[in-house]
Formats: sequence, structure tokens, C-alpha cells
Amino acid sequence: MTQEPTNVAAPKRGVPLWVQILVWIGLLGLLGLLAAGLLKAKNPIMAVRSSVPDFTVPLFSGYEYNTASEVKLSELKGKVVLVNFWASWCQPCRTEAADLESAWQSYAEKGQVVFLGVDYVDTEPEARSYMTDFNISYPNGPDMGTRISQIFNRNLGVPETYIIDQEGILRFIQIGPFQSVAEIQSVIDPLLAGR
Repeated sequence: MTQEPTNVAAPKRGVPLWVQILVWIGLLGLLGLLAAGLLKAKNPIMAVRSSVPDFTVPLFSGYEYNTASEVKLSELKGKVVLVNFWASWCQPCRTEAADLESAWQSYAEKGQVVFLGVDYVDTEPEARSYMTDFNISYPNGPDMGTRISQIFNRNLGVPETYIIDQEGILRFIQIGPFQSVAEIQSVIDPLLAGR
């Protein structure tokens, strides 16, 4: 007795359920990023000459403002405020760190200018190491949940610096690092002189 070969195909198996779930999660994530991008396009980066909404920066211990553990922009009315977004992992931030500290030292004693460092997407140990490495002495704190950066609707990276006049109006935006102390002073000094 001879056996005849059977041409029975093996049953086809579908894509495993876990792979399907991962694909759907990926697609939903992409759609979320697209939606966030469209929302940012509707609300572009804060414009020069616009009023800056009030915000609060919780400050790192040792980097307080007049012994306060947090500072509100509204409490600084009457002063020129420089808000610098930075991160310890950011190489261009390291390029401008010494110049920012030197500029701060030139204004600190008179009390007419306040520098606020806002540590963006970082960890406190690395942030503290960065501030120690560059002898930073002006008030600094973390951007908890990126709440402060969302006010400025920044999305270009770090460093970014925003200079606010005595009335709370945004007067200057620096995308990328400052190149010198003189460059920083060239923006702040006219504001102090009422120009």
C-alpha cells in the first residue's frame, strides 16, 4: 500500500496580538505628536512686545532669591528680568554659562536686574554639578513639568533667553547662546536707561 502525498497547507498564523498592540500604540503616539505640533503652530513662540503671563520658579536650595525658595515674575515688577532656559546636558549652555554669571555679577549689587535660570528637562544632581562647575550664583530652579517653558511656548531647544522689561513686557529673545558679556549688556543697559 502506497501513501499518496497530501497537499494540505499549514494553517496561516496572523500577526501576534502584542505586535498589533505595539503598532497601534506607535500610530497613536505619532498622531499625538502631530496634534501637539499643530497646537504649537496655532500658538507660536511668545512674541517680543507681548505681556509675559505670571509664573513661579521653585528655586534650588542655595540658589534662592532674597532667601525665598520660589520667585514669581509679578513680584519682580520694576526690575529687568533675564530668564535663561538651560540644561546640564546642553553643550551650547556651557558656552554661555561663564558670560551669564559675569553679566549677573555686574548687575547684582544694584538690584535693578534679576537673572533667573530655569533648568529644563534635567535632574537635580546634574544641574547642581553644572552650577558648581560654572560658579553660578544667580537664582536657579527646575522647570517642573515644563510649566514655565510652556508659557513661553518654546520649542527650539536650549539655551534660550528671554529678557523682560520693568513692566513685564518681553523685549528680547535670544535663541542659542550669548557670545559675550557685552552682548548681554547691550540688551539690558538700554532697558535700564528707559529705552
